Amino acid sequence: MNELSEKLESLQNLLISISTGGSGDDKEYKKLRQEIIDHFLLKDIAPRFLRTCRKNGEFWQYIKEKFSSYAERRKFIWNEFRPLFERIEGSKAVPSDASIAESFEQFNAATTHQLWLRAMDRRETDPEGAITLARTLLETVCKHILDENNTAYETDSDLPALYKTVAKTLYIAPSQHSEQIFKQILGGCAAVVEGLGALRNRLSDAHGQGKRPVKPAPRHAELAVNLAGAVSMFLVATHQNKATKESF
Repeated sequence: MNELSEKLESLQNLLISISTGGSGDDKEYKKLRQEIIDHFLLKDIAPRFLRTCRKNGEFWQYIKEKFSSYAERRKFIWNEFRPLFERIEGSKAVPSDASIAESFEQFNAATTHQLWLRAMDRRETDPEGAITLARTLLETVCKHILDENNTAYETDSDLPALYKTVAKTLYIAPSQHSEQIFKQILGGCAAVVEGLGALRNRLSDAHGQGKRPVKPAPRHAELAVNLAGAVSMFLVATHQNKATKESF
């Protein structure tokens, strides 16, 4: 993520220069702007002015009408860019985050991609919400795959039941394989899904709790989100490879 962070910083510095009486290369502005608003990790939180100001001259007209002082303009730009830096430079970011996000964007950007990004963002700040989103992500992936395969399911099915139906549809149920190592790996995936459902019921914000509530820590949320992301990406990849008759 270092390269992306450097590009983001370059764009921020360029905008500050433009807004405080300096110069800015229009070609460089256009290049950096497009990379940021198109990036699968950042486009959902990119500042609105980046989407509307396609040239540095348009940004200059925007910022000079919005704020009269250089100090206000600098503060505004820093505040607008802070969420982007926090996403790509978060202390808990791991290499798999980006690959999973890219996989979900290609699969179904409108739902799974957004759920994954929201779950990532909440691992540290809102563990309960992150655990709920992890479960919702996996459930959404299961239903989407079943819909695309024209496989019927009960809309109120719990997560383990949905996963079992998906596993059979994709030929990744342990009972559908004779090789012991395959049965063990696929059985482990099913156990992870069972565990995520139980973790969500026990630690998330989806249910009321008693006098001594169990509060999840960020490490619990990180575990739930990362497991849900890994299993979901495996399901997506298997679904996409199904037509080629590849093994799981």
